[in-house]
Amino acid sequence: MKFSIGCAARLMALAWPLAACGESASSIPSTSNAGSGGNVSGGSSVGGASGSNVGGQLIASSGGNAGGAPSAGSAGASTTGGLGLGGTDAVGGGGSGSAGGGGQTSGSYPPAPQVLEVLARVNQQFADKWPDPAAPIVVGGTSRESNIWTRAVYYEGLLNLYAADPKPAYKDYALAWGKAHSWHLRNNDSTTTNADNQCAGQAYIDLYNLDAGKDAQRITAIQTSIDGMVASKVTNAWTWVDAIQMSMPVLARLGALHPTGGYFDAAYALYSHPKKTLALYNTTDHLWWRDTPWKGQKTPAGKEVYWSRGNGWVFAALVRTLDLLPAADPHRAEYTQDFKDMATALRAIQRADGFWNPSLGDPTHFGGPESSGTGLFLYGMAWGVRTGVLDEATYAPVIVKAWQALAETAVQANGFIGYMQSTGDDPSDGQPLTTTKQPDFEDYGVGCVLLGGSELAKLSAK
Repeated sequence: MKFSIGCAARLMALAWPLAACGESASSIPSTSNAGSGGNVSGGSSVGGASGSNVGGQLIASSGGNAGGAPSAGSAGASTTGGLGLGGTDAVGGGGSGSAGGGGQTSGSYPPAPQVLEVLARVNQQFADKWPDPAAPIVVGGTSRESNIWTRAVYYEGLLNLYAADPKPAYKDYALAWGKAHSWHLRNNDSTTTNADNQCAGQAYIDLYNLDAGKDAQRITAIQTSIDGMVASKVTNAWTWVDAIQMSMPVLARLGALHPTGGYFDAAYALYSHPKKTLALYNTTDHLWWRDTPWKGQKTPAGKEVYWSRGNGWVFAALVRTLDLLPAADPHRAEYTQDFKDMATALRAIQRADGFWNPSLGDPTHFGGPESSGTGLFLYGMAWGVRTGVLDEATYAPVIVKAWQALAETAVQANGFIGYMQSTGDDPSDGQPLTTTKQPDFEDYGVGCVLLGGSELAKLSAK
């Protein structure tokens, strides 16, 4: 089928074949860790879609020129970042902009249709490669089901795109995936406490919320898994920061459906384990170590190792939780403060080209553009400004620079996203990064960029 993307972008609209059966794929290193706790070193995950039930805040993109809008100015002169983290690539929010003869002013975002055209191109490239949503993901000779966390993150991004640009093909592709797996979790295990294997539940619940008939089958497996954790009062299941994004938004979604079910309290107890018990959150730098082994390690320059995508997972998880959390929830203030403190730290260390380095604490440690973390940070900051949690005058320049980096440098003419780290747990994974290098699993990276770009489209159209 073909669908319109808007007047100027119509030439770029492509068919969405939803053929069934067969189609080889690529996949990611196994991230087993079933059971409550245990470190999952080998799976990174990525931030999720917009908070409020995917059906809300729909922004149609029909009409309007999808291309040709002038680029917004840069966020300002390069400066040494704060927190002892920044280097020559760190950029603050002030200073004169380089484009348009002046500084980037608040609200000067690219037009939503222009953003949505780029995202449609990115998504089409992925969908063309994966016409069968049920096809297994084969990487390194290992075949994995396509409901693993990497693919689940892609669907978080796709459904956030659908919320900004409600094309039926977007939802249909997600529905075909859920139905192909009978709405089961990985390995058909509804007793799992492994956050990675619960990640598909985010899209399942979003698709349940979009269903007029409220088909209970869509959420039975994920609710059974989470209910088991709530009933057993397990609190130590999340020992790596990726887990916060994989599972915390699931609890938030179930809490929105069943406010008295104990989901919000369980989410806080699970979040507190990596943050406080394991002390993975540095309360001075306001950034996270990926897991316990990284707390004692330093870069060659003697600085902390803060992995970009790992911090992006937490940043996105806070967005996806706060967006559904009741205003009166006793933990809302803490989540909000963590989010705002992270935003401040991230703003100070944005690269002059708009990306973030894979290693946030040391720009000389695998320094260079990286797209998945950048997409997640864009997602969080655009949501923060759109909802009033973050100050627009402060963060608009950062948002615009991040999008320019992704749209003008990372995204290629055919929709492929460059500068994408492979799965793993630290800044070295998949290095060196280039505009053409293929990561081991490309699906989660597409999801990260779709999350960030679609949130910007919502903000731009506000």
